[in-house]
Amino acid sequence: MIHEILPVGPLQCNCSIFGDEQSREGLVVDPGDDVDQVLAIIRRHQLKVKAIVITHAHIDHIGGAQKLKQATGAPVYMNANDAELKKMLSIQAGWLGMPEPEQVDIDAPINDGDRVIMGAAEFHVLHTPGHTQGSVSLWIPSEGKLVAGDTLFRDSIGRTDLPGGDGRQILRSIHDKLLPLPPETVVIPGHGDNTTIGREREFNPFLNF
Repeated sequence: MIHEILPVGPLQCNCSIFGDEQSREGLVVDPGDDVDQVLAIIRRHQLKVKAIVITHAHIDHIGGAQKLKQATGAPVYMNANDAELKKMLSIQAGWLGMPEPEQVDIDAPINDGDRVIMGAAEFHVLHTPGHTQGSVSLWIPSEGKLVAGDTLFRDSIGRTDLPGGDGRQILRSIHDKLLPLPPETVVIPGHGDNTTIGREREFNPFLNF
């Protein structure tokens, strides 16, 4: 499977571009900004984007979704529990001192247990609220990878002091949904370096419970 990680925008959100080598189907997770660079990767691999998945509705993860949707025609998926947060993009832009991005229409909600198909791969949707109420992670069993959004980081967890955040809830999500995954699972967080489930089980100071 093709998988490129592109840090985008002022907060360097990890945007993942996936592609199937045979079918040339593609899937993009969290196109927060720098959509021209995302499209350059899509063109280089000659991909037809079949889905755009938003892990949560913070501006650094969703800001470029409408532009990418218009360029590719791909539907956008997001958990409906972040619908109100999505309406706050102007407020979020004010927090960061950046221009307000164009609002994107969500084509379909994604819920815990759903599967998004791209070529031969299945992306399993795990609802992992706590950073926001609609936060989701994507588990790709065939690749041994987890796109964790801002739920789990190397040596850390997502902040919970913004609207929709809940400290106890994020720990419960990590404990119930993420830590049971195989220890060798590669975790692609929303920002920063990759890690593994096994490493975070052992060393993450926030998970000593």
